[in-house]
Amino acid sequence: MTSPYGLDGKAAVVTGGTRGIGREVARQLADAGARVCVTARDAADVRRTAAELGGVGLAGSVADPAHLSEVTELALRAFGRIDVVVNNAATNQPYGPLMDADPDAWRTAFTVNVEAPLRLVQCAWRAWMREHGGSVINVCTEGAGHVGPHVGAYGTSKAALLHLTRQLAGELAPRVRVNSVSPGLVRTEMARFVWEPGEAEVAAGLPLGRIGEPADVARAVVWLASDAAEWITGADLLVDGGTRVRAAHPGGYAVHDRLRSYAPPQP
Repeated sequence: MTSPYGLDGKAAVVTGGTRGIGREVARQLADAGARVCVTARDAADVRRTAAELGGVGLAGSVADPAHLSEVTELALRAFGRIDVVVNNAATNQPYGPLMDADPDAWRTAFTVNVEAPLRLVQCAWRAWMREHGGSVINVCTEGAGHVGPHVGAYGTSKAALLHLTRQLAGELAPRVRVNSVSPGLVRTEMARFVWEPGEAEVAAGLPLGRIGEPADVARAVVWLASDAAEWITGADLLVDGGTRVRAAHPGGYAVHDRLRSYAPPQP
């Protein structure tokens, strides 16, 4: 059966593609007919995920420009094209007050969360998209729209990624569409310290009554990558369970209160 998304036979690269949101994005892209190349740091996870999806993968860090070039070359060798890039890999370190932030960790946050997405898009643009077009989706965060305790480095770097999304959308049009999704609190390992100790309390503070699942975000990513969104570029799609409007909801600041109550986790 032909996929309704128009992704049959197309090829996608997904960073951070073996766990959480990234793995679900890769799975749903494959289910929609795309061939998928995943990258992440753990080699065993990459091999397992690539095999499960019938795709390819390469282990490494997105902070390494050489790795991003190798991922691009692998996708081209395997599929002969790169139609979709999903920049999902991220770090939330340094975690804590910015006055205590380690400068090296701060630079790493921007290398992983901002520079790496740009470099991968550059690679895909030069290798395929400049001549053939495509779609880029950056995974940002709902938190880029406001400030919060302990997450200054993460939020600031993701706000930069949000602006990068808009900048690239203008520069790469009309050949390449560039959009982003901004998740709220999602059930991932990175966010476990927020939701696991008191999930019911946190969920009650969200207008839609539950925390997010990776599948919620993945569906938005696949839609933005698809032909259904062919006249959309430079947009940011909130997938947050109503977090942005929680001020009008009883108990709507439970997530922020919980963030304030925790000591910074260790990297």
